[in-house]
Amino acid sequence: MIKAFWLQKKHLLWSWGGLILLIISIWMQVQMDVALNMWNGRFYDLLQNALSYQNSPNAGFDIFFNQIVSLKYTLSGFKAKYPPSFLEIAMPYISLAIFTNWFTRIYGFRWREALTFYYVEGWRNVEHEIEGASQRIQEDCYRWARIIESLGLQFVRTIMTLIAFIPLLWTFSAKISIELLKPIAGSLVWVSLISSIGGLIVSWFVGWRLPGLEYNNQKVEAAFRKDLVLGEDDKKNYAQPDTLLSLFTGIKLNYYRLFLHYGYFDFWATGYSLFMNIVPLILMGPSVFSGAITLGVLFQVANAFDRVQSGFSIFLQNWVTITELRSIWKRLHEFEENINLYNVGSV
Repeated sequence: MIKAFWLQKKHLLWSWGGLILLIISIWMQVQMDVALNMWNGRFYDLLQNALSYQNSPNAGFDIFFNQIVSLKYTLSGFKAKYPPSFLEIAMPYISLAIFTNWFTRIYGFRWREALTFYYVEGWRNVEHEIEGASQRIQEDCYRWARIIESLGLQFVRTIMTLIAFIPLLWTFSAKISIELLKPIAGSLVWVSLISSIGGLIVSWFVGWRLPGLEYNNQKVEAAFRKDLVLGEDDKKNYAQPDTLLSLFTGIKLNYYRLFLHYGYFDFWATGYSLFMNIVPLILMGPSVFSGAITLGVLFQVANAFDRVQSGFSIFLQNWVTITELRSIWKRLHEFEENINLYNVGSV
């Protein structure tokens, strides 16, 4: 699964060159995220002081308008005198995001192509029939590449985001007013890290049975599909109603077990996510009322905390997808072992 794309000479330009290009693109997006965080501080501070412009509302509206759609930062040659407006940050961000998502899809498809023909080469030299070979080569290679494309992009973005936002959140921690957390340097970062690790541990136990159920699900689906495919050419001996009903009953029972366990996990994950949304507000709320921070700083902290906590919680947020990936890896690994068993040295 790794060797096929990353270690074969004919794919090195795409595997390594494409990865470097994606890292550069994502890093540029993260820097724009930091710029948006700074913009949040300026914008919400302006709203907090809106009443000071009640005698000259036009002046306040001019500042408000410039914060959103002004091009002064660009037209001045990117001078610090004019902080970038929302428009000047958002437009290049959108363009770069479109390119990154497009190239990531191409990158994932190239991985699928490399993996597919790597397996085909080994499979064609195997005389012993391997159960489910067509599904492994066609469906699982596709799903592996699709999930790796999604998770890989998120993982790289998470690393970049943590590098950029942890120092910001560490600095904001000095403005916390809660006595218990005041003496702790970088307290907001530690709260984010500890809550994420705790969430991951709970998720591991709550979702313990999901990978096995996903694996079993593919097995019963494959048996049902195989009988239907054979029935296309021979309805006399295959695709009989009683046989199909029996096979589908196995599918139904497995899905119901899967849905039940996903229900437990969804209950936990949804509650955790909602609670974490208000944690930075609970921690920094007293500082707003004491005058230690402004409304703009509160929103900056909330945004930075969300970025860092989401980064630490990447495995929790993608637990269902990771479960599916583990199931696919198990099937492809089993397929590789069967090829090696019947054709030593081919894969």
